[in-house]
Amino acid sequence: MIVSKDADFRHLGFTYGPPPKIVWIRRGNCSTREIELLLRERYDDILTFYENEREVVLALA
Repeated sequence: MIVSKDADFRHLGFTYGPPPKIVWIRRGNCSTREIELLLRERYDDILTFYENEREVVLALA
């Protein structure tokens, strides 16, 4: 699984499919702490996404 703010990974995911799965962070300038909190808050969504074989990209804002 790749966690990135870079849209290029999103495009690669849709072009080639998983693996790897992409968690795309859709936030502007933010601290590492803010990203950490976002990932912790959305843990259940990330786990569900990871377990779903059909899903390629999960966008988090």
